[in-house]
Amino acid sequence: MLNFFKKLLFIFIFNTSLFVTLMVGIQNSSNKSEVNFLSTKSIKLPISFIVGISFISGSIFGNLLGKDITNQKN
Repeated sequence: MLNFFKKLLFIFIFNTSLFVTLMVGIQNSSNKSEVNFLSTKSIKLPISFIVGISFISGSIFGNLLGKDITNQKN
């Protein structure tokens, strides 16, 4: 149980630091684009923000949904 909380804490700290770095990095970004989701469009966002948030959300879901195969017996 303690390992689970350590893993959650690591995921939270790692992805928060990525998000802060992303916010600092896109301050002067001028290339903007819209995201098409089904039949709706988003507001114009910097491309680096779209890519960064996609990476961070994938990192969160990939870590939380990952299967721990190291504790399985053959």
